[in-house]
Amino acid sequence: VQLVESGGGLVQAGGSLRLSCVVSGDKFEDYAIGWFRQAPGKGREGISCVSNSDGDIRYAGSVKDRFTVSTDSAKNTVYLDMHNLKPEYTAIYYCGGPRSSQGGPYYCQMIWPHGADHWGQGTQVTVSA
Repeated sequence: VQLVESGGGLVQAGGSLRLSCVVSGDKFEDYAIGWFRQAPGKGREGISCVSNSDGDIRYAGSVKDRFTVSTDSAKNTVYLDMHNLKPEYTAIYYCGGPRSSQGGPYYCQMIWPHGADHWGQGTQVTVSA
């Protein structure tokens, strides 16, 4: 499976961005996909997860009222809509999940906030003050 993120960029504080994660090469309906971020000098943080297997959606408390995760099964894509962004949200954002749908279906509790073992290349989000 391949995970490819896009949609990052430079935005002013209070602005919005939509990140996309295209999942290719396997059974999208059996996947759970998490969104994670890694700020400079910090560890990777799980911020959201969606499970196509059972519709479960989860958020970290720090982003719950600002971020929305969704999926488009026709496009094998998971989205993260981010609103009212803060400078401290500056980080590389990754989508992550299981390496393969074999052994699935997969659920959020299996890969988020820990357990994902396959990642995209990341997309940089920079929020200016």
